[in-house]
Amino acid sequence: MMFRRTIAIIACALCALCLLLLSGCSQKEPPPPAKKAPARKLQIGLLPEQNIFRQIERYEPLMAYLGRKTGVKYELKVLPRYGNIVANFKELGLDGAFFGSFVYALAHVRMGITVLARPESENGISTYHGLIFVRKDSGIRSAKDMKGKRLACVDKATTAGYLLPLEYFHENGIADCRKYLKEVYFAGTHEDAILDVLNRKADIGAAKNTVFEKMAANDNNVKNALAILAVSPEVPENAFALRGDIEVELKKKIKDVLLAMNQDPEGKEVLKQFGAARFIETTNRDYEPVFKYARDVHIDLATYDYLND
Repeated sequence: MMFRRTIAIIACALCALCLLLLSGCSQKEPPPPAKKAPARKLQIGLLPEQNIFRQIERYEPLMAYLGRKTGVKYELKVLPRYGNIVANFKELGLDGAFFGSFVYALAHVRMGITVLARPESENGISTYHGLIFVRKDSGIRSAKDMKGKRLACVDKATTAGYLLPLEYFHENGIADCRKYLKEVYFAGTHEDAILDVLNRKADIGAAKNTVFEKMAANDNNVKNALAILAVSPEVPENAFALRGDIEVELKKKIKDVLLAMNQDPEGKEVLKQFGAARFIETTNRDYEPVFKYARDVHIDLATYDYLND
């Protein structure tokens, strides 16, 4: 009797132990940590103002800083032509860009792109102007001397590199400069337009002053061999703008970071690398000279076929 009772007690104990073990095994494993949502990414276009490698080298630190401050990743894409940034904006999946003045005017009218800010230099300069220039030894001093000559522009979607020469000939009573001149062609970058005149490939050139001055500071041939014949009004330096349908809160956050960079030690260092003292607020009013030039030379920004004009 005692033996059976002992066996029963042991059996009960074993059952209880098994149940305990089973209950322990049946407890749910802790849920795996939730996956962190991927960071928002914005595709940002760059104009082919200079050599593609120098463009990337200049803008990458700025966009990395902006990414750290806004929690958004930025991927840069350098466009082969100025007009491509408007023509292929959606196809390339772009969310914004650093727009030249004429390209911004086109993008704003056609797609509702919204400008946020532009850089200002240590000298307090945040604009540029276009130049028309020739070799000093060319004998060209006026529009009258340009008949039958070659003109090197930059791109049909640039203010300095196309709108300015159109306005220049318009003011001099020449309705169609392509018939008046021997040739009008597009060099693709401001640097190349300047070099083409310097190297006698073209007789006349059109480009922006900031690129011209930078090249002249580093190359005495540019400084000594070229003469400036005409200057455009000031227009905004390449400005950062985003799609109109991007959330207002995100656009404000990005704009606030850009405008406050010069008050942050890290931001100051990035600005120095970028070649600016700060970013300043920019609005559509700053582009009025571009809109005026377009009206003067009868370009309808809403329908202008800059790729096939």
